[in-house]
Amino acid sequence: MRLGAARVFVRDIVKAKEFYEGQLGLAVEGFSSESGYCAFDTGPTKLILESIASDAPTDDQALVGRFTGLSFPIDDIKGAQERLVSLGVKFSGLPEKQYWGGWLSTFNDPDGNGLQLVQYAG
Repeated sequence: MRLGAARVFVRDIVKAKEFYEGQLGLAVEGFSSESGYCAFDTGPTKLILESIASDAPTDDQALVGRFTGLSFPIDDIKGAQERLVSLGVKFSGLPEKQYWGGWLSTFNDPDGNGLQLVQYAG
């Protein structure tokens, strides 16, 4: 089995598209503001943004603005973070060395969804 897609839920699909494309530099594969989705080519696993309406049920609303557990592998985490900060990306702190030898740094999209840069050991 292979993972084909990861979904992140947002409130404003246009604003989210601008962030993921313009600031993170991801290539748009499909977009429909009317349908409330945006797909990005991120390699074998696609990143799919889906909008949640402001009048959606509480359970759906809870999907927006949380830690996603998604990580973008980077060779130079400090340099990548500096570049992204210069583009307006908000990080929760500096990259932190992990017990397993790699580095992590957490940032948020415009809706408060937490994502990470990861630099693997070695």
